Amino acid sequence: MSDETGTPEDQAGSARSEATGGGPRPEPLRFFGTSWVDHDHGYAARRAGVAAGSLAAAVVSCLVLRFAYDGLRIAGTGAFVTVLITAMFAICSALAFRNTWEGFGKRHDAQRQASLRGLLAIGFVGSLLAHFFRALIEAPGERLHREEYDKAREEYERRSSRRTGNPSKRKHRR
Repeated sequence: MSDETGTPEDQAGSARSEATGGGPRPEPLRFFGTSWVDHDHGYAARRAGVAAGSLAAAVVSCLVLRFAYDGLRIAGTGAFVTVLITAMFAICSALAFRNTWEGFGKRHDAQRQASLRGLLAIGFVGSLLAHFFRALIEAPGERLHREEYDKAREEYERRSSRRTGNPSKRKHRR
């Protein structure tokens, strides 16, 4: 068996516990597992793969949208409908890009995301492009996860440094 990073579980588990010192564990990212913590286990190759994959998916999606546009033109729906559909995809893609990009830096409200699900589905090209551009900088979502992980480790260090040993085993002075 192997974990999200492709390393055997026994090695990954011991590596994670050594890295965290028994404290909080990092949350795995899609396609990266926990390799984003130390940028190991093929992190650079995974980032390149995510960037290439999201760009390829965006290009293929644009080709599919081009076929849909040609279908509208062949159907003779008129210029108004064609402009309306084109504007809808452009606006939804821009909103999906912005929403996805902001999601890399902060957690979104679940209710807001549920209400935007249709808009984000229409603007899927924008989400793919956001993943492409973020993968050029870092793993998508790495900054948010790193901030949360570092904060959790600091809190753990503060809590564990205050106490040394089990207080019930201390000898009481009389």
